[in-house]
Amino acid sequence: MSSPYPVVRMKPKSEARAIRHGFPWVYANEVVTDRRTKNIQPGAIAVLEDENRNPMGVVAVNPNSKIFCRMLDQNPEAVVNQAWMEACLSRALCHRERLYDAPYYRLIHAESDGLPGVVIDRFGDAAVVQPNAAWADVMFEELAAALASVTGVTTIVKNGTGRARTLEGLAEETTCHSGKLDGPVPVEMNGAIYMADLLGGQKTGLFLDQRQNHAFAQRLTNGAKVLDVFSHVGGFSLAALAGGAAGAVAVDGSAAALELALQGAEAMGVQDRFSTIKGDAFDVLTRLETEKAQFDVVICDPPAFAPNKKALEAGLRAYERIAKLAAPLVAPGGYLALCSCSHAVDLARFRNASARGIGRGGRRCQLIHTGSAGPDHPLLPQLAESGYLKALFFRLDG
Repeated sequence: MSSPYPVVRMKPKSEARAIRHGFPWVYANEVVTDRRTKNIQPGAIAVLEDENRNPMGVVAVNPNSKIFCRMLDQNPEAVVNQAWMEACLSRALCHRERLYDAPYYRLIHAESDGLPGVVIDRFGDAAVVQPNAAWADVMFEELAAALASVTGVTTIVKNGTGRARTLEGLAEETTCHSGKLDGPVPVEMNGAIYMADLLGGQKTGLFLDQRQNHAFAQRLTNGAKVLDVFSHVGGFSLAALAGGAAGAVAVDGSAAALELALQGAEAMGVQDRFSTIKGDAFDVLTRLETEKAQFDVVICDPPAFAPNKKALEAGLRAYERIAKLAAPLVAPGGYLALCSCSHAVDLARFRNASARGIGRGGRRCQLIHTGSAGPDHPLLPQLAESGYLKALFFRLDG
């Protein structure tokens, strides 16, 4: 059986062995870019061959991206259509249904789940799809149809925003592709209720990757006074209140996110123990230190300070500064949790920057727990970028 797709060939001495061993990307400088190759449209499907014309699999192609090819299927005779997508989605769904008793999870974690560049978060009968690669944008109708067929979701949101789409040369757009939304979707996790804005919120509306870290934080917060910095819709603070915290303060720069956090607290019936501060996190931390404020548990979960290698050093300095400002706010014997979702910052560098910051804040610390994203965010061992989230929990001395 011959493939219906054009051929893309790797250059001599390129990393064909890495591709065979599971690395999912072929960079533009590894591909023979003749006239035929350059005429392939962004988002097209092709067969990848090594330098000796041996087929290696079916790939998605984008000549406008540094990632020229993304591996879709190592079977060179595979046909990428709705049925193929349904098979991928079914495998992913089987894994999540073993893990969770309610349909709130990341269903597709891009390359790790065999749909490169695609993120799908499920919120009950609704799902948010981020088609961050050209092929998924071109084939979005088939992808949405496969998603509805496999999961039974009735509302599908296309969230076409973010840096990844810019790197792919894709326009930004967010639309409700099918179904309807009457407002934020309540999502229950770890006993807390979060209000997820699937159309207007950050990313897909809720950071599902922190679920396990919320649960660990709960173990530290019974009867505690908690400060949740970069709180978004109340991630750690609402989890702490569900776990019996005496009180929680959420700090964020977004009034809309804090309003959703308040709605979540009201839905839980804990609004009397919850308050918010809108402002720049660095400024708020500085002011709280001036006021000699003290908390039993402080959590800082900032956005990616180092989204790429160029921003690495500046990002590490920012993480160190957050730790320095937060450490004095922790009561003696209390806990400080510091998180990073930066792809470019590995665990060792983040840990070192955090420890330096705590020391500069005048405190000594013990590292008691290291967390990551949950099992609905699987890591592809050959692709370090798929394991981006790091959460460090420290106990601080007097």
